Amino acid sequence: QVHLAESGGGLVQTGGSLRLSCAASGRTFSSYAMGYFRQGPGNEREFVAAIRKSGGRTHYADSFKGRFTISRDNAKNTVYLQMNSLKPEDTAVYYCAASPDIATMPSRVDYWGQGTQVTVSS
Repeated sequence: QVHLAESGGGLVQTGGSLRLSCAASGRTFSSYAMGYFRQGPGNEREFVAAIRKSGGRTHYADSFKGRFTISRDNAKNTVYLQMNSLKPEDTAVYYCAASPDIATMPSRVDYWGQGTQVTVSS
């Protein structure tokens, strides 16, 4: 069992940056690939990025390449999403997720966080 808790969301102006954090409980954090999804108003949940269990290898949806960066610190049981050059269309609830392997993300998610709201004002 893994419990995920996101933080770091908030209100930011267009062009600004935010860093989301997702802290995991339990001693099996490094057994999971981690990722982020988001769900904007009226939209389906969409995949943003994923990172391998040990870090290093990452995978991004095309829309986020070059603006968003995912990283993790297994010693702190935490995964991060650095978001730069934010746009109003980035407004969404952002969720972290755990999957058995980076190859199974985004199709299989074993655990979800509760989500954190990001609002980008124009």
